[in-house]
Amino acid sequence: MTPVPLMSDAGDSETGYDDRRLSRRGGIFGVRSLVIVALCLGLALCGYLANDFMRYAAEVTEMSAPAGLKADGIVVLTGGSERVKGAVDLLEAGRGSRLLISGVHPDTRAKQIGQITNASKSLFDCCIDLDRKAANTIGNARQTAKWAASNRFSSLLVVTSAYHIPRSMLELASAMPHMRLIPYPVSPVGDDLKSWYMKPGTWRLLVVEYAKYLATKARLALG
Repeated sequence: MTPVPLMSDAGDSETGYDDRRLSRRGGIFGVRSLVIVALCLGLALCGYLANDFMRYAAEVTEMSAPAGLKADGIVVLTGGSERVKGAVDLLEAGRGSRLLISGVHPDTRAKQIGQITNASKSLFDCCIDLDRKAANTIGNARQTAKWAASNRFSSLLVVTSAYHIPRSMLELASAMPHMRLIPYPVSPVGDDLKSWYMKPGTWRLLVVEYAKYLATKARLALG
């Protein structure tokens, strides 16, 4: 007696076709799932960055200069005359024994800085040093570390714009891990950072500086 086949050849063919169709469907669903996951992760990242930027903006716009604090030395990171003037005022007030002006243009003379800050030549001769090598914040940190070490300082008042403080402190702390760093934010006369969201130029400045801050954090984290 001839055995009856349990499945015909046609059935095998149809089953193979169905398997291929299901496989294609599974691949499409897999791609869609990956796209959805990627979109969700992207939205989550955007949400995190937006929240972190708001935290950063609130931090820098609410900064205020510390009152009465003193340090061994003072360093100002150039970028505006108000920064240098503020640092010279601190030196004249005895808030530090010596001042480094870091990032001075090679063509700028001490006399010109004195005219801008109303500082006397004798003050420059005794207590102010000019760093002409630093071309950016990384250079500021390196030159400041050398200067502080040569003067055997263990604490510094760091004078710069408020929006520049977070990135500057990261760079300086990396170059001088054992140094006590005291941020001293200054702002141009009449510049109110607290209303930054109403001024396109100001919020663009904060966005750019925030991006640089994140890049600095990533670079230092990677060593």
